[in-house]
Amino acid sequence: MTIKNWRLLPWLASATLLLSACSSAPGPGSATDPEPVGGSLSGPVIEQRWNFLLNGTNEKLDFDQTPYFRIASDGSVSGYDGCNRFTGQVELGANQRIAFNQLASTRMACPGMENAQHVTNMLTNAYRYLIDHDRLVFFGPDSRVLGGWREAD
Repeated sequence: MTIKNWRLLPWLASATLLLSACSSAPGPGSATDPEPVGGSLSGPVIEQRWNFLLNGTNEKLDFDQTPYFRIASDGSVSGYDGCNRFTGQVELGANQRIAFNQLASTRMACPGMENAQHVTNMLTNAYRYLIDHDRLVFFGPDSRVLGGWREAD
C-alpha cells in the first residue's frame, strides 16, 4: 500500500463510522427507498463530474482513462467505466439514499474489462452515499464501503 493510500484510510474509516451510526435505518425494500423523481434534482452530488478513486476502502484499479460519472438535474446519469460509456437514471431519497437504474453501456472489449466491471458493480450496488469535502463514497445495503470517487477539478 502506498503512502498516498494510507492517508485515505482515516477518511474512509470516519466515513464508515458516520454511516454506521445511521445503520439503524431500515434496509432495502423499506419505506425510505427512493421514490421516482418527478422534478429536478439538486444537491452536491448533482451536476458534478466524479472521477473514480478507490474500489472498496483502499484498492486502486489500473485504467488507461479514469472512470467517471455525472448526474444531471433531470435524474439521468452518464459516464465511463474505464472501458465503456454508460447512461441510465438515478433516484435520490432520504438519508443519502441513492439508486442507479436502467444502466446501459456500449459493449467494447478492453484489456481492463475486469476493473471496469468493478466500477459498474459499485454503481449498481450503491445504496447510500456520503460526501466529505471533495470525496464521494458509496455504501452497499449492508453498510459496506463499495468505493470512492473524487470531485473533478
